[in-house]
Amino acid sequence: MSSKITIIGAGSVGATIAYKLSYEDIASEIVLIDINKEKVEGEVMDIKQGTCFRTPISIIAGDYKDAKDSDIVIITSGIARKPGQTRIELAQTNVNIIKQITPELVKAAPNAKYIIVSNPVDILTYVFTKISGLPENQIIGSGTLLDTARLRSGLSEHFKIAQKNIHAYVYGEHGDSSFVPWSGADIATVNIDDYCESMKKYGSDLHKLDKDAMEDYVHKSGGEVIAKKGATFYAVSIAVCELCNIVLAASDSVATVSSMMHGEYGIEDVCLSVLTLVGPNGVQGKIPMRLTEEEIGKLRASADKLKDVIRQLDI
Repeated sequence: MSSKITIIGAGSVGATIAYKLSYEDIASEIVLIDINKEKVEGEVMDIKQGTCFRTPISIIAGDYKDAKDSDIVIITSGIARKPGQTRIELAQTNVNIIKQITPELVKAAPNAKYIIVSNPVDILTYVFTKISGLPENQIIGSGTLLDTARLRSGLSEHFKIAQKNIHAYVYGEHGDSSFVPWSGADIATVNIDDYCESMKKYGSDLHKLDKDAMEDYVHKSGGEVIAKKGATFYAVSIAVCELCNIVLAASDSVATVSSMMHGEYGIEDVCLSVLTLVGPNGVQGKIPMRLTEEEIGKLRASADKLKDVIRQLDI
């Protein structure tokens, strides 16, 4: 695939994305940019020296001007979340970074699709949407794509079935106010509540899912990884690379990514994650999944939490 992807930030997430892209047939050109010139040069050298085992690919340590003609720009720059720190506490510091880099990026790559990964991702997606001047379809926050992957991983272990057969999603903020709309969760078209019962006829020893415990797992697993190894970067990098695949594909896909809300479920002027149609033209619209009144209330509460933070920021 002949495409150019620029990654802003050569920390653990940005460098891991670059490394994974270097072994995928997603991009023919990769540009890695970071304020720490020596760090980014070292990352690029390390990655390039392993690419002799694949078809040729261009990987460079660049500046903002080198983002020119990028198909995708991935923003991972910002201060990392520390153990015990919430994503929201990162807000103003990382908003300031976004405000600083956005004009230069948009000048260099006005036609690129922008994938926002830095946390708090919903806040930064909102700020980028407001200040970039770009059409909203070009702006995609990674949102709850990772949360959804964590959910499916947990459900796969519980139900002892392949993740590809599980259709369940995490909605709302990429953070503590996210939730699972269980009314729309199923395994191969069978509602999760019915799946255990239907499997008993085959002698299965599956027990009923503790939904609260599963949501708790989704909320806390990232913090647990940070506490144990200092950062999370493998799973999110894989999720972002999959999002690149979606954006560069021939047709649209559905993903839980963060983008501006315009009245869906009664929510306006905030970015959060619901089922969204994404593809070569960027964000094409929201998929109107039928939610219960309780689930709509949770989604609105998540939106209100984000709006409370936004009101306190200097944008």
